[in-house]
Amino acid sequence: MKIAGLISQILLGLIFTFFGLNGFLHFLPTPPLTGVSGAFMGALISSHYVFLVAGTQLIAGVLLLANQFVPLALALLAPVIANILVYHLTMDPGTIPLALVVAILWVLAIWRFRAHFAPLFVRKPVVSPASVQRDISAR
Repeated sequence: MKIAGLISQILLGLIFTFFGLNGFLHFLPTPPLTGVSGAFMGALISSHYVFLVAGTQLIAGVLLLANQFVPLALALLAPVIANILVYHLTMDPGTIPLALVVAILWVLAIWRFRAHFAPLFVRKPVVSPASVQRDISAR
């Protein structure tokens, strides 16, 4: 599972670095979009929101490739991938397999770092001055 996680991390890094750069440099031709998907993408482009998404993709992709701050990069990609899935499910169903591949790669990559995310799922964390001091001195 470690190797699958590492391979998926590298693949995600390549995918999001490539598409993040494409958001700024436009080296891939944009297919004509009509209907709801065209209106949605038009709103993202005209509001310049697409630059935030492309920047997030680029930064997270580079972090994954550099093997630096990997849990942060995976956390940054979670909402991006969720939006990719929703977009393809609701507006472009013909390309769902591509979105699912990215989502599966993300799950495989994040599984390696599940211990880093475990504290987020503590229902009632206990915070006392002693535990805070212990955490600070452990660093």
